Amino acid sequence: MSQTGYRQFCPVAMAAEVLCTRWTMVLLRELIAGSTRFNELRRGVPRMSPSLLSRRLRELEEAGIVTRHPVPEQPEVLEYRLTEAGRELRPVIEAFGFWGQRWVESRPSLENLDPSLLMWDMRRGLNPAPLPDRRIVVQVCYPELATSKRDWWLVVEADGTVDLCQSPPGFDVDLYVTTDLRTMTAIWMGLTTVSDAADKITYDGDPALGRSMQGWLGLSPFAGERKRVP
Repeated sequence: MSQTGYRQFCPVAMAAEVLCTRWTMVLLRELIAGSTRFNELRRGVPRMSPSLLSRRLRELEEAGIVTRHPVPEQPEVLEYRLTEAGRELRPVIEAFGFWGQRWVESRPSLENLDPSLLMWDMRRGLNPAPLPDRRIVVQVCYPELATSKRDWWLVVEADGTVDLCQSPPGFDVDLYVTTDLRTMTAIWMGLTTVSDAADKITYDGDPALGRSMQGWLGLSPFAGERKRVP
């Protein structure tokens, strides 16, 4: 990928030339998490420009890590799928995440707040098992944010499908959750729990859904890893 590179025969150096360009590891995180279409990947890396995303996908394809496939019913839409080489990167990406959760001090992470990325990750990790066997709509409100980023709707269908909306989905809301973005991010990261942050969260609607929030709320896959730094 790089025109200059490290100019070393070491496999670590050669792998770094492929994987350590800006945004590549984060993009691989999204691909490994299951995102396949361009717009899905954009939602997972919202601060990455579309042109850079296209370039990185092309580079990963040239490196044999992803392949492009037209969607049969929508041939104009492409899906990006990991090859065998790409799938082998799963433990590498997971090791990065667990290392970061253990050893990177959390305060800088909580200064890089992004409601779009947080809610997209919450949608992906939401556990529908504790929820009633019907459509459930949860509206999450961050009052301190601008109007365009303040309100989010999680729509959980009876079959377990979860959708994320930035405008009212047209269904009755079962539970309203109001908190600040920093608190929700800390919960998602596993730095605190719903019960420990209870004084910063208010609920309106089905009280049973509020009480079970910790069970169905989508958390980071690294949330269970204990911090090794203060």
